[in-house]
Amino acid sequence: MTAGAASRPGSGRLLLVPTPLADVASTPLPQVLPLGTLQAAANLEHWIVENAKTTRAFLGAVHAVCALRVPLQQHRLAVLPKHERLDASAARALLEPALAGHDIGLVSEAGAPCVADPGALVVARAHELGLGVLPLVGPSSVLLALMASGLDGQCFAFHGYLPVDEQARRTRLQALERESSQRRQTQLFIETPYRNAALLRALAHGLRADTRVSVACELTAPQGFVRTRTAAQWRDELSLLPPRVPAMFALLAG
Repeated sequence: MTAGAASRPGSGRLLLVPTPLADVASTPLPQVLPLGTLQAAANLEHWIVENAKTTRAFLGAVHAVCALRVPLQQHRLAVLPKHERLDASAARALLEPALAGHDIGLVSEAGAPCVADPGALVVARAHELGLGVLPLVGPSSVLLALMASGLDGQCFAFHGYLPVDEQARRTRLQALERESSQRRQTQLFIETPYRNAALLRALAHGLRADTRVSVACELTAPQGFVRTRTAAQWRDELSLLPPRVPAMFALLAG
């Protein structure tokens, strides 16, 4: 058993399995995930997933690199209920295979599981039940965006989604900008892809001119990019943001 992944005798473990941050059809897995992660995924049979269709596509891509231990059609995929419905009882039900001695893989639609997705509640329940939890190596949009932003990587905070309402969003962004200035702290956040353009406009026109804003799009995809500009510079470059693609936003006040 891997060091640090001890669990109660007779039980399985919960493996947190990262996935590419872009469509697996356009992302060669060996360029994104280490062999050890792919091998661990190939040996699993039980899964907790956000989306069964994309998970099956991911497992198909894994099979092309490391043959699955059991055929894909025999894999058992339990879909996470909506966040508000994932109470302790529902989380325990998802973990029943581990309680019966089987390792379970947890995957999300966000690359690294349990960051800005409901999988964290499953992990919390696994700890309560005495199950081993093993995070596997793979891409995290938060860390990759921060690494490539040129903003402060010593002090940062991730805030998930910002308010949808225009005025509430403006107020929140200004509060994050003040906090960034006071703490010299990079602030990171995300948005639903179809609202990315509105968020970038709010950043460009609602922040101080010298506040730096970084946008990371489709990380791990061949066409992915990271661009960091001042808010004032972004006002002339709003068209550089591709429509409806996954993106991570960050700001650092001057």
